[in-house]
Amino acid sequence: MPEIKLEQKIEPAKLRIYIGAAPGVGKTYDMINDAYRMVHQQAVDVVIGLVETHGRAETEARIRDLEIIPQRVIPYRGVNLKEMDVDAIIARHPNTVVVDELAHTNVPGSKNRKRYEDVLELLDAGINVMTAVNIQHLETLNDAVNRSASTTIRETVPDSFLKRADEVVNVDVTVDELRTRLREGKIYAKEKVEQSLANFFRKGNLNLLRELALRTTAEQVSARASEYRRTQGLEQAHVPEKVMVCFSARPGSERLIRIGARIAGRLASNWYAVYVTRPNDKGHDDPEAFHRIEEYQKMAKDLGATVINLVDRNVSDALIRFAQQENISHVVFGQPIRSRWNILLYGSVLNRFLSEVRDVTVQVVPMQKPLRRSH
Repeated sequence: MPEIKLEQKIEPAKLRIYIGAAPGVGKTYDMINDAYRMVHQQAVDVVIGLVETHGRAETEARIRDLEIIPQRVIPYRGVNLKEMDVDAIIARHPNTVVVDELAHTNVPGSKNRKRYEDVLELLDAGINVMTAVNIQHLETLNDAVNRSASTTIRETVPDSFLKRADEVVNVDVTVDELRTRLREGKIYAKEKVEQSLANFFRKGNLNLLRELALRTTAEQVSARASEYRRTQGLEQAHVPEKVMVCFSARPGSERLIRIGARIAGRLASNWYAVYVTRPNDKGHDDPEAFHRIEEYQKMAKDLGATVINLVDRNVSDALIRFAQQENISHVVFGQPIRSRWNILLYGSVLNRFLSEVRDVTVQVVPMQKPLRRSH
C-alpha cells in the first residue's frame, strides 16, 4: 500500500513587540530576560540580532549568556558603521531573533532602509521576532508627541506594522519612578539629566506618553482577541461602547473633546469627534472659526479620536444619521446658554437628537457664554 504523506501546515512566524512610554522604562531588559528564559528554561533556539545596551550594566550582563549574531560592517563617508546582518540571521535560521530599536533608520548601503523592514524580511523567512519600540515612534502618534515634547522625532514606524504583531507587551513604570531612574544616571549620562527632566521627561509629557502606550496596547489586545474569536467561530465578546463627541467652532469646544477622551479611556473604546459643515462652507467667512476647527481636530486626533466631518444642510439630521449608522452608545454635547424663546424659535439640535435616538447615554456639558470684547 503506497505511503500517504500529509502536508504539514506551516505556521507563520510570530512577532512580539515591547512598547514603552519613553526610554528607560525597561523594554530592552524585559525582552532580553524573556529571551534568556526561553533559552535556558524552554530550550528554544534564540539569538541576538541586535541589542542597544546604551551602556546599561544590567542589560550588558544579561546578553552575555545569549548567542549574538555579529553585525555587518558598512563603510560610510570614510568611517565603518555597523548594522544588523539580516542575511547572516536568515542563514543561521534560529527559532527566534531579538531585534532592538525598531524605529532605527539604517545606514545608507544597508539591505533595507529601515529596521522594521529588516524585521519584515526575517518574518517572511519564517523566523520569530522579538522587538522593542517607544510609543512616540508610531506614525499616527508622532505629531502629538512632537507638540507635547517640544521636540522633533523623525524616525517612525507605520501603524500597520503594529497590527502585524501577534503580541504587544506594554512595559510600564510610573512617571516618578522613571524620573528617578533618569536622576540616578540609569537612562542618560549625568550631564544630560537636568535638560532631559526639563524637556522630554517633564511629568506632563510622560503622563501623555504613558496614556498613549496603555491605550495603544489595550486596543491591540482587543483587536487580537476579536480576531481569534472570529477565526475560531466563537461568540464575540460584548460589543465595545462607542463614544461620539459633537463639537463645533464655538469657543470652549476643547472641553467637550477632553471629556469625550476621558469617557472613551474609561470604557477602553475607540471614539469619534464629529462636526458638521454645510455644503460650500470653506471657512472664508469666519477665519477665526475655521482656525478653531483645525485646532479642535488636531487636539481630538492627539487624544486618540477618529475625526469625522459630516457635510449636511441640517446639523441634527447629520448627527442622528451618523449615531444610528455607527451604533453609538455614548454622546457628548455642548449646551450653550440660550433663552427658551431662542430654542422655541430656532430649535435645538440636542432636543431633536434626544427625541429620535434611543438607547444612548447623553452627557450635556454646559458651555460658558463667550465674553464680549470691549472696544
